[in-house]
Amino acid sequence: MATTQLGENTVHTVGELPALGTKAPDFTLTNGDFADVSKTAGKRTILDIFPTIATGVCQAGVKAFAGLAPGLENTEIIAVSQDLPLAVANFCGAEGIDALVIGSAFRSGFGTDYGVTMADGKWRGLLARAVVVLDTDGTVLHTQLTPAIGVEPDYEAAVAVLQ
Repeated sequence: MATTQLGENTVHTVGELPALGTKAPDFTLTNGDFADVSKTAGKRTILDIFPTIATGVCQAGVKAFAGLAPGLENTEIIAVSQDLPLAVANFCGAEGIDALVIGSAFRSGFGTDYGVTMADGKWRGLLARAVVVLDTDGTVLHTQLTPAIGVEPDYEAAVAVLQ
C-alpha cells in the first residue's frame, strides 16, 4: 500500500506500483470508441494515470504528454483514468489532442493490478496520479506516484528513461 495526498488528507492506494525491472501486468482498457486497448507489442509505452479529466491538473498532464508524444520514437502514450472513455475523448477532441491513446479503466482491474486505485478518502475508487513507463517487452523502466494528487508528474524523468 502506498500513500499520496488529496488536499490535506493522506490517501492510501490498494497496492504498490509495479517494481522496476519486472514485467508489468497485462491490461485491457477501453478507448473512446469503446474498443479494447492494450499495450502495443514492440512499442514502448507511457501510462499517464490520473483520477479524472474533470480537473485542471489532470487536463494539464494529458496536454503535457500529448506535447511530448511527437518527439518520442516508437512510443505510445496511454491516458488512463476511471472516467468513461467518452469524457476523455471529448476533452481530447475539444483540445485537438490526437497523439494519445485513451484508456478508460472503468471495465477492468487495472487500478488494482497496478496498485493505483485509491482505497480511501473522498475519491476512493478513482486512480491516483502516477506514471509507469514500459519497454517494448513490457519491462517496467520507470514509475512515479506523485506525492499529491494535485501535483503534476515529473515528465522529464518519464521521458529520460526512453532516451
